[in-house]
Amino acid sequence: MAAGGKRKIIESITVQEFLECHGDSLKLSIDQPSVGLKRLIEEPAVNRPGLALAGFVDYFAHKRIQVLGNSEISYLEKLDDDLRAERFHQLCDQDVPCLIVAREHQLGADLRRIARERDVAVFCTPFQTMSVLNAATIKLEEEFAPRTSLHGCMVDYRGIGVLIMGPSGAGKSETAIGLLEKGAALVADDVVNLKQVGGDLSATAKDFARGYLEMRGIGIINVANLYGLSAIRPEKRLDLVVELKPATDLNKVDRLGISQKKFQILDTEIPLVEIPVAAGRDTARLIGVAALNLQLRRIGYDMADEFNQRLLAQMNPS
Repeated sequence: MAAGGKRKIIESITVQEFLECHGDSLKLSIDQPSVGLKRLIEEPAVNRPGLALAGFVDYFAHKRIQVLGNSEISYLEKLDDDLRAERFHQLCDQDVPCLIVAREHQLGADLRRIARERDVAVFCTPFQTMSVLNAATIKLEEEFAPRTSLHGCMVDYRGIGVLIMGPSGAGKSETAIGLLEKGAALVADDVVNLKQVGGDLSATAKDFARGYLEMRGIGIINVANLYGLSAIRPEKRLDLVVELKPATDLNKVDRLGISQKKFQILDTEIPLVEIPVAAGRDTARLIGVAALNLQLRRIGYDMADEFNQRLLAQMNPS
């Protein structure tokens, strides 16, 4: 089964946006006066421009942030003034987004002047080169991650991220309240924002709606006020999709659970459980059981398969 959410692709971010979102965590300080903040970062990766500084710019990854570490700085320092300026000119002329100088190295005044003339921002960080490469790559992958949004209610139940879906009036929010009373935490209600990083889906709520839940007949509920701050999760990986079905489908859903259904969101398939909603059924309890069953499957224990094997052994005794 595939989701109907509209796929949103991030094609670029500005250097200014990268600085505002990740400058503090990467401890970036910018050379003043600041320039080049409107330049675009168009690839979710970073590059070390050693070959470009040596004069080889064929196949140069000019859409990426360029990181200068010990090797690049030492190489530049060994060049004579004219050749160093020429090679640095050549690097900046490749229309790179920005430069990050690691290990608290400082570019000489002549190189900083060239960067300003070419409108290229220069940042410095105390982190080691590999730390900058790894951290910046992870952050850029998150920024460029494909995104979508779905109508439903997302909770974290005992470490399992559960997205509750169903038609309007099916009882999604009421079920979420039942799970909160069992120790779950609310991630998002009504609109669940999802982004795909690697093979995982991460769910969040819109900032203004985080921690709030709507219940028909009662209105808007501040979850933290009722259940405490531990009842809210800003972000959670999506592990399980639960679709609430009409009571008329009670006899149409899978009764054994031997074959696991899947729900596709973006490029990721998530385990799907269909639960009919009917009078007298504790939907929250059933979702809790489904989440715990998923945990057991992940560690290699499949209750449905165990029962099936016992049944086969009973039918075919040796």
